[in-house]
Amino acid sequence: MRSVCVAATLILSACAPAPPPVEHVQADPTREPGYAEATGRLTAMSLEAEGLLKSGKPDQAAALITAGQPLLNRLLSVPRPTLPAMEAVSDLDQLYGRMLLENRNYGWARLLFQKNLIRWKNWKPQTPETARRVKLAAAAIAECDRHLGLY
Repeated sequence: MRSVCVAATLILSACAPAPPPVEHVQADPTREPGYAEATGRLTAMSLEAEGLLKSGKPDQAAALITAGQPLLNRLLSVPRPTLPAMEAVSDLDQLYGRMLLENRNYGWARLLFQKNLIRWKNWKPQTPETARRVKLAAAAIAECDRHLGLY
């Protein structure tokens, strides 16, 4: 009798629904302190490189832009970068594109300006600032196209 009760209990317990799946809450990498710090550092590097370029020190500006590439990649590696991070990345790419344009590397400059154009055309929500950045990138692309003889 006892073995019949045990067998019935095992059979009935096997028919129970599976436990609900454990929900994995993914941490938002943009909320980590290192992300905000990287955004601030890239913004500062971009401003410093801009100042160096204006003061006639393009080689030092280029070195800063190159040093900023790992930060740029880190900021863009997350699924949804923050607006300040995207602005910092965009500013560095815009500056690098301008330097390439001045050095007559029109194709490479155009590539960077195109990235900025796509970034800001697809950014949600659109704001006056994103519209300004779209126009800035489009004007830079048009400048490259003039030099490349495309228009």
